[in-house]
Amino acid sequence: MSSLNQARIINHKTDILGPVNPSIDIEYGAEVALAIAEGRPIVALESTLITHGLPRPVNLEVAQRLEEIVREAGATPATIAIIAGRPCAGLTADELTFLAHCDDVRKCSRRDLPLVTATQAHGATTVAATMLVAHAAGIPVFATGGIGGVHRGHPFDVSADLLELGRTPITVVCAGAKAILDIPLTLEVLETHGVPVIGYGTDAFPAFYTPSSGCPVDMRCDDAAAVASLIRNRDRWGLSAACLVTVPVPAADALPADVMEDAIQAALAEADAQQIRGKDVTPYLLARVSEMTGNASRVANISLLENNARVAAEIASALASR
Repeated sequence: MSSLNQARIINHKTDILGPVNPSIDIEYGAEVALAIAEGRPIVALESTLITHGLPRPVNLEVAQRLEEIVREAGATPATIAIIAGRPCAGLTADELTFLAHCDDVRKCSRRDLPLVTATQAHGATTVAATMLVAHAAGIPVFATGGIGGVHRGHPFDVSADLLELGRTPITVVCAGAKAILDIPLTLEVLETHGVPVIGYGTDAFPAFYTPSSGCPVDMRCDDAAAVASLIRNRDRWGLSAACLVTVPVPAADALPADVMEDAIQAALAEADAQQIRGKDVTPYLLARVSEMTGNASRVANISLLENNARVAAEIASALASR
């Protein structure tokens, strides 16, 4: 593992703002450290996409492409992960490759971070954990695919993503929530936790593979400058909740809503019949929906990831240009 750390140049102690307020050491990649020193825009990227979200070798190809898109849009990418127990903001090329091929990487939400760091294990960060580490590292914008939410038929099964959005003041750019979830209830939870839901060029909350869930957003913003203004006003109020910026999947790669719903209903019936519960539900449903819709769902997934990374870089740039 020593060869993976040659370009890691800063070990910075900081505090995570929150109810527990522990102190942790964040290690920055050289590119990210330089961007921080020069006040340039940075976009955080999650790592569960690499280890649990896409098959090999597509996982590494997409991770590399997302970083390149952020650079092309004028910002610095900071892929977040735990490497041998060390929280890292910005991975080297070797570390990206390592994660893409390693079979012993824990999927980390907030609760898993102390477990992974205490045992010096490897961890890939979910939306919730990426938000927490990115905020601790001083990175205000984060691009992902879709957030978790409330599960259909199981209203008490609420993703940790929603709770993190209510207590970590970062801006999350996503394609809404996955259509396998109960989107109206998901939006109710976000409202309860004070999370403003912004539609980027849309009045409707996106449903991941499809541009619209039929549910309204709280506010529409048509450009990055408008989002940056909203973020600054959130900070002036001293609010602890995130801003959730939802971007529809590009129309050329979107899936028809009826096709998606048919696949989701079939997958839900299978999950109930097999008594699949808890943390196993989402990966099962996503895998089955992907199988039922063929390669189209993967094309849409990659397309929205790339689009979100580009939009996030534009927002980070607007936020940095005061």
